[in-house]
Amino acid sequence: MPSSGPARALTYPLLVTCGTLAVIAAWVPFADLDQVSALAVVAVGVVGFTAYQLGLAFGVVPSGLVARGRVGGRRVRQQHRLVSRSWLEITSGDRMVWQPVFYDPELSTLTPTQLELSDRAIRTGELRFYPSGRVRTTEPTGKLIDNPTRPAPVPTFTPLRRLLLDSQPAVAAPFFALLWIYVMNGGLTTFLGTTTVAATTFTWLSAIRGSDPS
Repeated sequence: MPSSGPARALTYPLLVTCGTLAVIAAWVPFADLDQVSALAVVAVGVVGFTAYQLGLAFGVVPSGLVARGRVGGRRVRQQHRLVSRSWLEITSGDRMVWQPVFYDPELSTLTPTQLELSDRAIRTGELRFYPSGRVRTTEPTGKLIDNPTRPAPVPTFTPLRRLLLDSQPAVAAPFFALLWIYVMNGGLTTFLGTTTVAATTFTWLSAIRGSDPS
């Protein structure tokens, strides 16, 4: 099984993070003092949550997974409304937990396997998985789609496809902008700026939480 480094699983969400911060920075010259403050709050939130997610991914921040050693595991894909994420369904003794992980194309071909759990990593062979959230002791909400029981070719998804899928929640951005104008006042520039920042932030949130394009 080919190796998988953080570049494969984390490049896309980190690129979306950088793009979101660039969009926020691009609107600063057109903003008044109150709007600059709001942009700063959004930027701090983006950086802070991204740092938290990276902490989870690399085991610096505990995800709540307490099992250690070799355990049984398989990948399932969660589909709930606009949310699509990959989870590792981990069985240790008579206990079953679900760990969300950042998407790696190898996940789509993963058959039921033995996972090696350590303090900071989840592996099977040379393949490492990067947690994208806290572990659950109850089944994730929505429809869970099982992986094939036999190995299949590794799929490829372009960044554009992933971006289009992650941008679905951005349809709410214009309504958020209208609410902002109603509360804070502003004109067309404020509307365009708020819509753009909200849309990119919604897209970023999907990506940094470990969206699954499969």
